[in-house]
Amino acid sequence: MSVTNLRPNMDHWAERVDLAAAFRWTARLNLHEAVANHFSLAIHDDGTRFLMNPNQMHFARIRASDLIVVDANDPETLTGPDAPDPTAWGLHGGIHRHVPHARCAMHVHSIFATVLASLADSRLPPIDQNCATFFNRIVIDENYGGLAFEEEGERCAALFDDPKKKVMVMGNHGVLVIGQSVAETFNRLYYFERAAETYIRALQTGMALRVLPDDVAEKTARELEAYPEQDVRHLAELKSILDAEGSDYAS
Repeated sequence: MSVTNLRPNMDHWAERVDLAAAFRWTARLNLHEAVANHFSLAIHDDGTRFLMNPNQMHFARIRASDLIVVDANDPETLTGPDAPDPTAWGLHGGIHRHVPHARCAMHVHSIFATVLASLADSRLPPIDQNCATFFNRIVIDENYGGLAFEEEGERCAALFDDPKKKVMVMGNHGVLVIGQSVAETFNRLYYFERAAETYIRALQTGMALRVLPDDVAEKTARELEAYPEQDVRHLAELKSILDAEGSDYAS
């Protein structure tokens, strides 16, 4: 029997299990940075109550039962047990207060996305299918203002004003990915890092890039957006691997 059924009596258990699996796989792929990054998932209709990782807990150890409930409208959240750190509150609180289509938000300092965020030109040209996925679907923050305390988090949230754009390249910082579910958001995070890696490695060759025409890139992006259940199946496979390994992520 799958370990995903060990604590069905805890609220939002299925969502907790999905989020815990995403934490574990993010650590396995080394997309995180120490204990500094954050994922969140809305559990309330207006999105302002959300699950989040406890402060300073390594992604590789997070279990479904470890996730805390945060209220974006209640600063007292910061005084509770295992409260998120102020930057997590600032960034994710701002997102969940002001971006209704962001049910899930994942922020990491993954290597290749952060390299892209460090370039003077942080655009991602459509040089392959993965890169084309994000054609005209990225917002670039060019006004980094320091750690993402509340004011900085509010500023970042305001940049997600186009529902089509669900990836923010946070200039001089990292990447922030949003979506409607854990599966959708993690899948987008995974492929964005892959796309950024392809682009950075292509730049390293010093040779001319083969860039897709805009119409082909847009067509490809739309086709991938409509591709059935890839995100759900991706996460399900990852959970199956974790289950087979005897992981405690779903406990």
